[in-house]
Amino acid sequence: MSIGANQPFRPAGTATLAAGTASASVALTGTGGTVLVTNATNAVAFVRLGTSAAVTATPADMPVLPNSRIVLAANSSIQHAAAILALVGCTGLFATAKCLAQFRASTY
Repeated sequence: MSIGANQPFRPAGTATLAAGTASASVALTGTGGTVLVTNATNAVAFVRLGTSAAVTATPADMPVLPNSRIVLAANSSIQHAAAILALVGCTGLFATAKCLAQFRASTY
């Protein structure tokens, strides 16, 4: 369970993506309002959620630090995810959120 979460994360499906320095996408399986993204590489990954297989990730998207994970909110129209790995020397990562109070790490 994530720190600060009041409900357990209930996985509904798992999709695997072989990420590289070119954007790649994968269809998400299962349903729910939350996507747990795990970056099992030694490079910063950038992820983007989308409604079609045409979704493309760029270094301007959500960063996921090496060997870490993040939880992202996703509505029912989100059915695909894309990722790209950073080139060597990536620095200065900044992320913003609309409202942190709306974060929920649970799937219903």
